[in-house]
Amino acid sequence: MHFETLDVRLDGAVATIALNRPDKANAMNRTMWDELRTAMQWADDTPAIRVAVLAAHGKLFTAGIDLAMLDELRHAVATGCAGRAREQLRRDILQLQATITAVERCRKPVLAAIHGACIGGGVDLVTACDMRYCCDGAWFAIREIDVGLTADVGTLQRLPGLIGEGMARELAYTGRTVQGREAAGIRLVNRCYDDADSLRAGVQDFARSMAAKSPLALRGCKQMITYARDHTVADALDYVATWNASMLVSDDLEEALLAGREKRAPRFAD
Repeated sequence: MHFETLDVRLDGAVATIALNRPDKANAMNRTMWDELRTAMQWADDTPAIRVAVLAAHGKLFTAGIDLAMLDELRHAVATGCAGRAREQLRRDILQLQATITAVERCRKPVLAAIHGACIGGGVDLVTACDMRYCCDGAWFAIREIDVGLTADVGTLQRLPGLIGEGMARELAYTGRTVQGREAAGIRLVNRCYDDADSLRAGVQDFARSMAAKSPLALRGCKQMITYARDHTVADALDYVATWNASMLVSDDLEEALLAGREKRAPRFAD
């Protein structure tokens, strides 16, 4: 697929979706928001893709939302009918939220490989991923507070479940910088690698390992963990019982059992 702001590649069963505005610090302009949503839909819809990796080209992951786009949104509510302008602004915010939610709703695991700065909208983006990995030198900041904004596209909703409410409040209220090693310590990322090369290699190893598993079971795990986050234990247990009543008896199960008997690696269909 051709994109203006992304570099998208497919290597075997692993798709890499890289932010690709390095001359603009990978700032997330309107086109990038739209293309990210399209790319995640492509990853979800393409059977050959079993795992997606979200990465970035250039010196940093992303500086967050493009300030020119933010200025456009600000000016949009300054003219015409106040009610209509604010209704449109609400719709714009919901569209930005839909881009981030598209990462979470992709049925395939999405791994974030983060180097350099990950600021503002970048934190929204990576908190919607299944797993996050960074390297030494990476840093994170929820900077909306410093420009008089409340983060509104996912960080404040997802981050507390990752690092705990108290720490999420600290980062959101202060906008302070979290370095890579601390990010691993507070569980914002799963692991902090020594350098960018080790990060890329490590994330690809994880992605290929997951891609070798049953695609149906992977999708089930993602669905169940996400559902359990937002529901009671009883509701989540009921849901997984319904899921497995439908999905447990599958070709993937038959292949896994046969491979075990034949002492070989299983070969799952897409």
